[in-house]
Amino acid sequence: MTINILIVGAGAIGAFYASRLAQVPDVQVSVICRSNYKAVSSNGFSVTSPKYGSYTFTPDRTFANPKEAVAANITWDYILVSTKALPDVSDDSEILNGLMRDGHTAVVLVQNGLGVEDPYVKRFPSATILSAVTITSAAQTSPGVIKHNRWTRISIGPYLPGSTGATGKNEKEEKAINCNKKFVELLKAGGIADAEEYSHAKLQMVRWHKIAINASMNPSAVLSGGSTNNEMATDSELYWHLKGIMDEVLDTAPKVLGTPLPKEFATPEAILKSTQKNTSGSKPSMLLDWEKGSKMELEVILGNPIRIAREHGIEMPRLQTLYALLRKADENREQAKQGKSKL
Repeated sequence: MTINILIVGAGAIGAFYASRLAQVPDVQVSVICRSNYKAVSSNGFSVTSPKYGSYTFTPDRTFANPKEAVAANITWDYILVSTKALPDVSDDSEILNGLMRDGHTAVVLVQNGLGVEDPYVKRFPSATILSAVTITSAAQTSPGVIKHNRWTRISIGPYLPGSTGATGKNEKEEKAINCNKKFVELLKAGGIADAEEYSHAKLQMVRWHKIAINASMNPSAVLSGGSTNNEMATDSELYWHLKGIMDEVLDTAPKVLGTPLPKEFATPEAILKSTQKNTSGSKPSMLLDWEKGSKMELEVILGNPIRIAREHGIEMPRLQTLYALLRKADENREQAKQGKSKL
């Protein structure tokens, strides 16, 4: 029986995982492309990887927009969303209108930040939502050309807010857990050996743990004038600044989620030590967006954690400072752009 998977957001990460899922027998992977549509529809994706070598991935179908995907009238088993989460700009859950088969299609959210699941739950309350966190390093060096650099880890868990994790799960919970297990098995069959199956609670803790990294590195890179991760981790003052933010996030997470931080999760010291060793000169995604003049993931990386913590009576002053400064800097830049466009 054929499994149909649709990728929404076929950039570096989406295309990389699509190319691995497409290796599995009886799995057909299609993509919705935007800026890279012409290249992909003509030549597919060219993928290079230190782990998997060089190969071409030709999607089963390549759509220029969601309307084309809807018109194809395909029953999708999974829709993997790997767009940048910008809730202050648009609600990407709207893209899935007409693509979801009620009671059947599962949504897999491979996106940064906290609270990314909420728009999809509100729009599709009966759908199975799977939440995923990845640390895969990949880039689209030109349209349709994907360079996978290192790491393949992806952690996935069913999004079941309000679930206690106890015995006696209801039908919806059982379905989501089984759907999650099956998708992890598909990734492993495609060669992603470190795809991890998590519970709802543990996956949300993974999200908070990644927030500790993203919320410290990303805004600090912008506000320090374009520093790389390594430059910040090796600077004596910025080291303590980054550690302070990570500590704040990882102290807050267990209080919000009501469960302790797993012992196997890396400590701030371990994260920074690893960053000091990485001399590749990599820049955080928020800095790359700032340099391109693109919108940054401010809300899901900074704003949402602050708001979620406040709902639990907890303040995050370090995160709030970064959020206030960077949001204002972004606002000032947008106003300057608008002013120039009127001249």
